Amino acid sequence: MTTAIKFGTSGWRAIVADEFTVFNIRRAVDGIADYVSSQPGPHRVLVGRDPRFLGETFVDTAARVLASRGVTPIVISEAAPTPAIAHAVRTLKTSGAINFTASHNPPEYNGIKFSTPDGAPALPEVTKQIEAAILDNDAAEANLSPLQAPKAAFETADVKPAFLKRLAELVDLKAIANSKIKVVYDAFWGAGRGYTSDLLREAGVPVACVHDYRDVLFGGHAPEPDDHLLGDARSKMKETGASLTIATDGDADRFGVVDGDGTFIQPNYIIALLFDYLVETRGWRNGVAKSVATTNLVNALAEHHKVQLYETPVGFKYIGELINQDKIAIGGEESAGLTIRGHVPEKDGILAGLLVAEMVAVRRTSLGAQLQQLFAKVGSYYPVRENFRLTPERKAAFTEKLKADPKELSGRKVTQVVRTDGLKLVLDDGSWVCYRLSGTEPVVRAYTEARSEKDMQALRTAAEKFVVGD
Repeated sequence: MTTAIKFGTSGWRAIVADEFTVFNIRRAVDGIADYVSSQPGPHRVLVGRDPRFLGETFVDTAARVLASRGVTPIVISEAAPTPAIAHAVRTLKTSGAINFTASHNPPEYNGIKFSTPDGAPALPEVTKQIEAAILDNDAAEANLSPLQAPKAAFETADVKPAFLKRLAELVDLKAIANSKIKVVYDAFWGAGRGYTSDLLREAGVPVACVHDYRDVLFGGHAPEPDDHLLGDARSKMKETGASLTIATDGDADRFGVVDGDGTFIQPNYIIALLFDYLVETRGWRNGVAKSVATTNLVNALAEHHKVQLYETPVGFKYIGELINQDKIAIGGEESAGLTIRGHVPEKDGILAGLLVAEMVAVRRTSLGAQLQQLFAKVGSYYPVRENFRLTPERKAAFTEKLKADPKELSGRKVTQVVRTDGLKLVLDDGSWVCYRLSGTEPVVRAYTEARSEKDMQALRTAAEKFVVGD
C-alpha cells in the first residue's frame, strides 16, 4: 500500500525507513516540482536540512529530482535553521524552499517542509495542490523522475551571512554587550549551532554553549528546548555566572528560555513580555497576533496598549500571512513560535532568544520580575497544556461532543464559545479551556488558563473531566 503523503501545519513528517523513505521523498518532491512548474518562473528552489540522520542524502535526492524536472535546485550544503532558509528564499527570490526537518520531533523522525516564494510555510491551498499532484502521479503510475542529473546542474548557497546581518539589524546587540550580561546558549545539537553564539560573540557578549556539536540522536531524546531538558544549560549557568539561557530546537524555529534563578519561563509569557517590550522600545502599535491556544495575557496587553489583536488558528502560517501584510508588530504561538515586523513570516527561535537577551539587558530586570510587573499592570494568567490519549471509541464520542456549545464546564458558566480552531470555552472570570484533536494521533490537546495559581488545578480537573467523563 502506497504511503499517503499529507502536509500538516509544519509539513509532512514520518519515521525514517518506515514511511520516510527515498521512494516517498521522490514522490513528494515530484509533487512539489509539479506545483512549482505551474507557477510563474524562473523555477529555482532552495534545498536545505537540519542536522538529522541522512539529511545530506535526502537533500541530494531532492536536488536531483528537481533538476530532472527542469527546476534549478539551490543546495544549502550545511545544516541551516528554518528561519535562515526562509530569509534566503526572500533575498534570493526563489520559487520556494524544500527543507528536510522534523523540527523538535524525536530523532527517528524526519520531514519535508515546503515554503512559498514569500518565505512562509505553504498555506493549505498550496499543500493541497501538492498532495493532489502526488496522487495524480500515483494514479497515472507515472515513473518517478530519474536521478541522473549531475551535480553540475545544482546551484549552491550559504544562507548564514545574510541572515546574521539581518538579525543584527533587528536586535540591539550593542545594548546587550554594554549591559555586561553573560549568556548560555543551548543549541540542542541542532541547526542553530554557530548562529546565536557567533552573533553574540562578535558583539562582545560572553557566551557559553552546551550541546554545540552534531549528534543525530540529539542526546537520545527530542531536540525540544523544554523545561525538563534544560538541566545542562542550568549547570552551565551556575558555572559561568550567566543571567540567562536561550535555547533553540532541532531546526532553530522554536525557543526556550531560563531566567537567572534557573526558572524556565514558558513561551506564553515570553511572547507577552516581548510584545510589551516592543511597544515600549520600538513604538510599534500596528497589531499583535497569537493563536487561539496562546495566553490571553496577550489579549489583555493588546487592550492595555490599544493595539489591534488578531487571534488565529493554530499553525504559524496564519501568523506569517499577517507579517507579510505588515498588520502586526509581533506574532507568537504557545508552542514557542515567534517572529516580528520586518522579519520572515516564519518562526524564528534565534531571533526570539536574542530579543529576550536585549530585553533583559535594557530593562536590567530579571524575566520573573518583569512578568510580575505585567501581572500588576493587566492581571495574572496561568496557562498549561496537557495531552489526553483516547481509545478509538472515546475519540469518536469526543469528536461528536465537540460539535455542541456547552453552557457550563463542571458547574462553571461558559460565557463565550470560540471555534477559531477546535473548541475554546471562556468562563466568567476570563479563564478558559481549549480542546484540539490531533490529526495524527488518538490524542486531544487541552489548553487551560486560570486567572490564579489557586484555581489552576481545579480548572485542569474540570478540563480533564470534560474529556474522560465522570
